[in-house]
Amino acid sequence: MDRQTYDLIIVGAGPAGLTASIYASRFGINHLVIGTLIDGRMAEAHKVCNFPSEVDINGYELVRKMEGSVKNYGAALEPDKVAKVTKKDNGFLIKTMGGKEFLSKTLLIAIGAERKKLIIPDEEKFLGRGVSYCATCDAAFFKNKIVAVVGGNSAALTTADYLADLAKKVYVIHGEDKLKADKLWQEHITKNPKIELVLGNKIKILRGENSLEFVILEKGIQGKNELKIDGIFVELGIDPNTRILNEFDLEKDGNDFIKIKEDGSTNIRGIWAAGDITSGSNNFRQIVTACSEGAIAANSIHSHLKS
Repeated sequence: MDRQTYDLIIVGAGPAGLTASIYASRFGINHLVIGTLIDGRMAEAHKVCNFPSEVDINGYELVRKMEGSVKNYGAALEPDKVAKVTKKDNGFLIKTMGGKEFLSKTLLIAIGAERKKLIIPDEEKFLGRGVSYCATCDAAFFKNKIVAVVGGNSAALTTADYLADLAKKVYVIHGEDKLKADKLWQEHITKNPKIELVLGNKIKILRGENSLEFVILEKGIQGKNELKIDGIFVELGIDPNTRILNEFDLEKDGNDFIKIKEDGSTNIRGIWAAGDITSGSNNFRQIVTACSEGAIAANSIHSHLKS
């Protein structure tokens, strides 16, 4: 098979990967970006209010702006997903889900992380029939209905705020007694009469015939364990996408996030990582920190290739 060869392949088309591509182009690195824009968590964001230069912007719009900058430099983009990465001579062999193969001297892994699930009975059964992991994708199906957001982080409250514009009632169900979201979001949510906090509680069981109709809570509210719900949106955090790298003995932290050095490199020569998949930036996983990690990694890779 005739395989195209690059000096660098960037796996992932989120903020880390796209920023790295911009810098790689400016450094003159022959590179390829493999990834699809719509799969990233940034593209799902209803509202981004903390990105420099943007007071308020939809996540998908922001990622398209980044893509425009990448294309402006003429970088190659392959809209596919990586199935496997293996060592090949002095570089790496990358196989995609679409059956294509590429060779590269270096790799930047920037494929982010997947949303955590509830891990309760019938979660898969109600997927697409009341259970969702993407409010931007599915909120329109719950207009004037009763929904719940599961989670206590800033993403959960952002989702609740978005859903409140459409739904009749929004519960925020969080297993701990205190929210983890930043103070501004907490203050904003408590002012919305359509949003009700259900703290120190967890969903134990999902119930319904053809679609979700109600949930059973661990402790219940107002003396009742059964809560009428038409849909739930899960915002419990993320798990890193490291499966494609199983062949490599990458150093990771206790939560399976890839450990990186100050320059974005890993313990495996030739492999860098950036963005939500890493334990870098003090575990402060933001769009802006992903961008900075991508830029730093591209700079390090440039120095590596020159040497």
